[in-house]
Amino acid sequence: MAKVDQESVWSQRYRDAGEDYLFGKAPSRFLETHRQFLNAGATALSVADGEGRNSVWLAEQGLAVTALEISPVAVEKARRLARGRGVNVNFVQADIIAMPWPADTYDLVVGIFIQFVGPAEREIQFARMKQAVTPGGLLLLHGYTPQQLAYRTGGPSAVENLYTMALLRTAFAEWEILALREYEAELAEGSGHKGRSAVIDLIARKPG
Repeated sequence: MAKVDQESVWSQRYRDAGEDYLFGKAPSRFLETHRQFLNAGATALSVADGEGRNSVWLAEQGLAVTALEISPVAVEKARRLARGRGVNVNFVQADIIAMPWPADTYDLVVGIFIQFVGPAEREIQFARMKQAVTPGGLLLLHGYTPQQLAYRTGGPSAVENLYTMALLRTAFAEWEILALREYEAELAEGSGHKGRSAVIDLIARKPG
């Protein structure tokens, strides 16, 4: 099977949204719900950040934020959102699978609905996200479970891209898992995530 050109695919999706934001301008409810883990002055990395809704909100909470995103169309919209909200975010346009990652750099690494890769690339993705967290720092991950395929209200159509509790427990076995749960929720995040959804949360602390 030919490798998907993620930059082209996502740029087209963000371009098709026009002046609208595909996933809205408000942050993920997952982040808002867990704001007790966000400390002003901490460093944060938002992975596959899209049009900036999560990175901009993190910056509004007083964090020093870097955002990675493969689509230049999304990055430009994210910069526009940050300017309009009066915050600074270090936006970096990059392929997160191909790019070199820093080690032990961020107090917080966040991945919100980053399930655009299969198991082999997910292993690389997770390894690099874990690498980037400072010792004692946190990783926050939010995505869909296989039950989402029945709802079809957002997310990938490939079941192998989706998360289960067992998968995440194994992937982060050496970390302290502070929260891990799967549940159903009504999402209203632009046109991209809208309706009844089957989601899963992970919050884990890197060994210090």
